[in-house]
Amino acid sequence: MVAMSWVAGVLTQSVGVLIGLLAALFLIGLLIYDLAQRRHSVLRNFPIIGHLRYWFEQLGEYFRQYFFAGDREELPFNRATRAWVYREAKNEGGAIGFGSTNDRREPGTLLFVNHPFPVLEEDRLPTPPLMIGEGACADPFLARSVVNISGMSFGAISRPAIQALSRGAGQAGCWMDTGEGGLSPYHLEGGCDLIMQIGTAKYGVRNPDGSFSAERARELARSVSAFEIKLSQGAKPGKGGVLPAAKVTAEIARIRGIPEGRDSISPNRHPDIANVDQLLDRVCGLRDLTGKPVGVKTALGDDSFLTDLCEALVRRGAQDAPDFLTIDGGEGGTGAAPQTLMDHMSLPIAEALPMAVDILRGASLKERIRVIASGKLVTPARAAWALCTGADFVHSARGFMFALGCIQAMRCHTNTCPTGVATHNRRLQRGLVVEDKATRVANYVRALNRDIDMIAHSCGQRHARELNRSHVRIVETAGRSVPLNILYPGA
Repeated sequence: MVAMSWVAGVLTQSVGVLIGLLAALFLIGLLIYDLAQRRHSVLRNFPIIGHLRYWFEQLGEYFRQYFFAGDREELPFNRATRAWVYREAKNEGGAIGFGSTNDRREPGTLLFVNHPFPVLEEDRLPTPPLMIGEGACADPFLARSVVNISGMSFGAISRPAIQALSRGAGQAGCWMDTGEGGLSPYHLEGGCDLIMQIGTAKYGVRNPDGSFSAERARELARSVSAFEIKLSQGAKPGKGGVLPAAKVTAEIARIRGIPEGRDSISPNRHPDIANVDQLLDRVCGLRDLTGKPVGVKTALGDDSFLTDLCEALVRRGAQDAPDFLTIDGGEGGTGAAPQTLMDHMSLPIAEALPMAVDILRGASLKERIRVIASGKLVTPARAAWALCTGADFVHSARGFMFALGCIQAMRCHTNTCPTGVATHNRRLQRGLVVEDKATRVANYVRALNRDIDMIAHSCGQRHARELNRSHVRIVETAGRSVPLNILYPGA
C-alpha cells in the first residue's frame, strides 16, 4: 500500500510538472509571437497581457447588457422590452409593480390619450379582420390578426425556428412572411396564412439562370395566401441580402435554387424593375398569373418613390395598384448588413409611416392599398402607435425572435447563435424545442393583440381599428408633448 501511494504521488507530481512545463512553453511561444508580429501595436508593446484587451472588447457587449446597462438604456432592444416579450411569451403576464422605469419626459416617448369614460367590457367589440386583395384578384384573403410575423428567411433562421413560427402563427391566427429565402416544407407545418416574398434574387421562384419562373409561381400559389415583391428592407436599403456559405446547406440550396456551400448574394435591386411602371407591370402580371394578392415591401428615404407610384396609379387606374404596401423603417435589422447602412440609411418608421399614409390618402388610394408597418414594433404601445398613424397591420421579426428565446447575442450572421434561432449547427438547434416555442409564439401574438385593444379601450374606442392620430401624443421636449394629429395633420 505504501509503495502504491508513493507511485501515485510521483505520477501526480510528474503530471503537474508536465502541465506546468507545457504552460510555460505556451507562454514563451506566445511571448515570442507577440513581440515578432507586426499587426497589433498593443501586443508588441504588452505581450501576453495585451490579449486581455481583445477578450474584454469581444465580451463587452454581453457584459453590458446583463451587468452595467440600465433597463431602458440598451440598443437595439433594452432589457425592459425584452423582459416584457419573454414574460408574455411564457404567459406570465405583463404586470409590474412600484412604477415604470420608462422616462416619460424623454423625447419620442409615446403618451396615449386616455378617455374620461373608457369603454365598458360589455361595449367592447372584437377588432375586425380586413380583406387583402378584395375586388382586385381572384383569391383575396382574410387577414384576422393586427400583428403578424415579418419576413425571416429559412437560411437566415433555422429549421426549428421556422417550424415554431409556423405552428405558433397557426395557433394564433396570424400570417407569416417567408422572407426572401423561398418556401420550405417547414413553413407549411402550422397551416397558417403565408405571404411568399420575392426578393431581388427571386429565390424559390427562379429558373436555373436566375430569371423569374412563372411555372414555379403558379405552383407556389396553391400553398400561399399572397405574394410580396421586396424592393428593399430597412436594415440595408440599396444592398442585397447575404447568406454566408456556411449557412447554404444542401436543403437551403435546393429550396432557393442556388449552388450549395457558396455565398448566397442577392442583387441590390430587381434587374428587371427599374421604375414604378415596370414595378406595377410586375405586380399586375404576378396577380393575374397566380390569382393571389400582390404587395410591395420597401424602405423609404423620402417621399419621391410613393409620389411617383401614386402619380402612375392615377394615370393607369387603381386596379393596377399593389394590394398592400409594407413600409420598413430604417431601424430594421434581423439580417446581416453593413453597419454603415444600418446606422445611417433610410427613414425610421416614425417618419416613414405617416409620410406613406398621407401620400396614399392624398391620392385617394389608402382604402385600396393596405398598409403594413414594420420596424422595431415589438410592444403594444409601438404597434398601437402604428394603427393610430394609419397602418392596417403591424409586422414584427425580432419580437418573434425573442419569443423563440433569442437573447440578443448579436451573432445572427455567424452561424453560432447560442439559442438555436439563427444557426444551422444541429447541436445548437437542439436547444430550440419546437412544441414549446410554438406555444410561446402564439402567446406573444395574443398578448400584443390583446394589449393593443386595451389601449384602444382606454382611449374610448371599441376596438383597435378605431384608433387615430388624435389618440396619441409624442414627447418633443422634457415636460411637453404634441398630439400626433398636430405633428402630422395628414392629407
